[in-house]
Amino acid sequence: MRTFLLILAAAAPLAAHHSFAAEYDSNKPVSVRGVVSKVAWVNPHAYIYVTLKDDTGKESTYAFETSSPNALMRRGWKRTSLKEGDAVTVDGYLAKDERPLSDGSIHANARMFTLANGGQVFAGSSAGDGGPAK
Repeated sequence: MRTFLLILAAAAPLAAHHSFAAEYDSNKPVSVRGVVSKVAWVNPHAYIYVTLKDDTGKESTYAFETSSPNALMRRGWKRTSLKEGDAVTVDGYLAKDERPLSDGSIHANARMFTLANGGQVFAGSSAGDGGPAK
C-alpha cells in the first residue's frame, strides 16, 4: 500500500501539467497592445497580465501564460524584465475555453513580448510542448 501511495504522489504533478494543444487553440491567434498590470513569477508557469482599453475606454485584462520561471531565466529573463506599467505588445493564442478566469481575465498563451523600445522577448510556453512554431 505504501508503494502505491508513493507512485500515486509522484504521478500527480505529471497529470497536472498540460500541453499547448490541450488548453490553447492555434487557430485563435491574438495580438494585444497594452500595459503590464501584474507579473506572477510562479511555478509551473509564470503569468503576465496585460490590461488594454478599447475605443470606448472599456478595460480588458489578458492573463498570458509563459514558460516556467526557470525556463524564462535560461532565455535571459529576470524577475524584473517586465514591470507593472510597462507598455508591451503580446502575440499569442487564446485558450480553448473562452470563459474568463476567476479573476475576470482572458486566458491566453504568450509566444512573444515586444517592448516599447522594440526589443522582443520570446515567452514560448508552447515551444516544444505541441504548440505552433513560428
